[in-house]
Amino acid sequence: MKIFIAGLGLIGGSFALAMRDRGLADEILGAERNGERAAEALRRGLADRIVSFDEGVRTADLTVLATPVDTIPLLAVKALNRVGARQTVIDMGSTKAELCEVIALHAARGRFVAVHPMWGTEYSGPQAALHGAFAGRNVVLCETERSEADAVALVEGLFRALEATPVYMEAEEHDLHAAYVSHISHVTSFALANTVLEKEREDRRIFDLAGGGFESTVRLAKSSADTWVPILLQNKYNVLDVLREHIHQLQLMRRMIERDDAEGLRRTIDRANSIQRIIR
Repeated sequence: MKIFIAGLGLIGGSFALAMRDRGLADEILGAERNGERAAEALRRGLADRIVSFDEGVRTADLTVLATPVDTIPLLAVKALNRVGARQTVIDMGSTKAELCEVIALHAARGRFVAVHPMWGTEYSGPQAALHGAFAGRNVVLCETERSEADAVALVEGLFRALEATPVYMEAEEHDLHAAYVSHISHVTSFALANTVLEKEREDRRIFDLAGGGFESTVRLAKSSADTWVPILLQNKYNVLDVLREHIHQLQLMRRMIERDDAEGLRRTIDRANSIQRIIR
């Protein structure tokens, strides 16, 4: 199978490594606008050749769009304008509603499968690509009823071969849930990091006390703005809804602390502990 990946960063690069490791790719073509990133992708074996977007889509069996989410809708249209009846296009973005709306009426809509692997790290670029990235993870497939059966079967088969589990959702449902389990975590981490950095201006000794708890909480604050600004703006209404509830919960805890409400804090923390049913 010949694969074309537009965007050889964390997700696209890790997908390339996974396909190579499983022997699923005969050739991997890549597209990168940044010359340094393109050279790094080649050096790391993420692609055999760097080609133009048109050449990649035209010649590949599978086109993978792994660029920032604000670029994916237009690239999806461009790809669908060029694909044949047996070619398949997928994206790897973490927002889906706008994308699926843009391509809804395209004549080749059936050749597209909207995909979101539920995996990532705080790092970016070709150097961030990892082996075994998708093993044991869920991969969301959106609006599969609008995709042709053979395209869906191909994508399901590939991700199962990578030891990922397909999960099926509608696009708007996906974006709502992604806001709660992914997007809010990044907003919180960015805000906490800036809170501490503001304090650090007054007292540099604060970082002498920063331990594992702080590191794990602000880990996501190292994530790229190029990735996250488009995600937060494209999913803004869901993110704003989640933020309202998050701020409300913070205000409740603030009032409990102000009032020395030990019992209220205990109930709040005990309730939060039940997240172990979801995350172990």
